[in-house]
Amino acid sequence: MKIGLVGLGRMGINMSRRLLDAKHEVVGFDVDAGVLQTLVQYGGKGANSLGELVGQLTPPKTVWLMVPAGRVDRLLQELVPLLAPGDTVIDGGNSFYRDDQRRSRELAQKKIEYLDVGTSGGIFGLERGYCLMIGGTRQAYARLEPVFSALAPGLAAAGRTPARTEQQPTSAEKGYLLCGPSGAGHFVKMVHNGIEYGLMAAYAEGFNILRHANVGSHPVADDAETTPLRNPEAYRYSLPCSEIAELWRRGSVISSWLLDLLADALSQDAELQSFQGRVSDSGEGRWTLEAAIESGTPAPTLATALFARFDSRGESAFARRLLSALRSEFGGHAEKPGTSE
Repeated sequence: MKIGLVGLGRMGINMSRRLLDAKHEVVGFDVDAGVLQTLVQYGGKGANSLGELVGQLTPPKTVWLMVPAGRVDRLLQELVPLLAPGDTVIDGGNSFYRDDQRRSRELAQKKIEYLDVGTSGGIFGLERGYCLMIGGTRQAYARLEPVFSALAPGLAAAGRTPARTEQQPTSAEKGYLLCGPSGAGHFVKMVHNGIEYGLMAAYAEGFNILRHANVGSHPVADDAETTPLRNPEAYRYSLPCSEIAELWRRGSVISSWLLDLLADALSQDAELQSFQGRVSDSGEGRWTLEAAIESGTPAPTLATALFARFDSRGESAFARRLLSALRSEFGGHAEKPGTSE
């Protein structure tokens, strides 16, 4: 099958390679001419414009977008006039699912199919495959299932759930799923990323406690502004976090791919000195909480994880200064100088 791929960044170029390895044809477009040359070296074809890309495809044409959510609508304004009834647009980025619903309605008026495909796998997708969460019509999904199958990890990526072993494998067991109508794919990916925030935060907080298990080995100020450490002898462990990460990878109930990545990072730099700890969020965590609020679904862990990211970027600096000011106002409490690790 021939497919156009717009956006050949870290994920897009690896997706194109995986498709090419499965004997699909890929025509790519990116503003970076260098990455187009890379695609050609892998066996794909490069295009210098959207028009050139669409012109190299055969009907019914399929164009897969791998661009930031904020660029999708502008890109569609240029792309859609180049397409014809029966063609399909796939948004494989992290768009807001309500935008998918709108775009699907707009393209349906032109008889163009629209699929939203939440794509998880990151920079390791070339080797591991991509988990694909798909929203749209069954007709469009069925036509493009060979593409999804090529990108997905496949049945062997995980052991089968015992209760399923007597049944025929489903597409979900192979790593791709038509989750529902338009927007469903990105809705599922949105919650997936919200969960990811929570998991990452749990690892971060847990390892931070391990790292501070030696607090009893250091002198603590004896003044009215410092909570005394009542049992310093209970906190005199200098724990090897890198080794503990390796330990937990083996047989532990909290082992995971994220822990594998964490262990790799700690093995390279046990103090993580190359990072400042400023953690970005690309929107999915916020949208997950919005859905939780509107549906009345409690999600305190995901909310805390998102707010921790805000805090990491200094968004609570004024609130902290305000707290210090209030303590000074009502009790004359002097602010102690800060410390850095």
